Amino acid sequence: MFEGPIQDLIDELARLPGIGPKGAQRIAFHILTADKADVERLSDSLRHVAENVRFCERCFNISESETCRICRDPRRDQTAICVVEESKDVMAIERTNEFRGLYHVLGGAISPIDNVGPGDLHIRELVIRLGDGTVTEVILATDPNLEGEATATYLSRLILPMGVTVSRLASGLPVGGDLEYADEVTLGRAFQGRRTLGDPAGARG
Repeated sequence: MFEGPIQDLIDELARLPGIGPKGAQRIAFHILTADKADVERLSDSLRHVAENVRFCERCFNISESETCRICRDPRRDQTAICVVEESKDVMAIERTNEFRGLYHVLGGAISPIDNVGPGDLHIRELVIRLGDGTVTEVILATDPNLEGEATATYLSRLILPMGVTVSRLASGLPVGGDLEYADEVTLGRAFQGRRTLGDPAGARG
């Protein structure tokens, strides 16, 4: 245990996701030995995020204003909404340049073991967005794990009776991956999304 501000810094860093006590200690000592200007830039960035970044009141993506740049963009397809778990998923999809519609960030996934139910997510707000009939397709892009699958199933059952088309992002085995290391959800989705490779010999005339 260290004394004073350095221990306080280590304790705060250790509270961050993915950073254990040893990692927190390494980061703290890096900050301690860094140039003062670098530390001040880091401090200013943290302060700016805390004071100016919020969540879009429409889709719950991160934003510096009441609505995010995607929701404000009139060029986006207003008839399609892609539902994701976190804001980082929006950025991942945007990098593909394959989707030009809108987004809805749930803020997590249904996980009974973590005491996260439908009421803890932005599902009610999604249903409200679908109420005016503008949206004709909802694309469920929750993670391909047990929690993501449970969330997608719940949402599809909720949305389909509203007359909106519901689709799910295809997923399967990554290129270069080994079957023995694939989890059951990924392997199952790979089988469901399989495609034929040409015509069988007997089908050719």
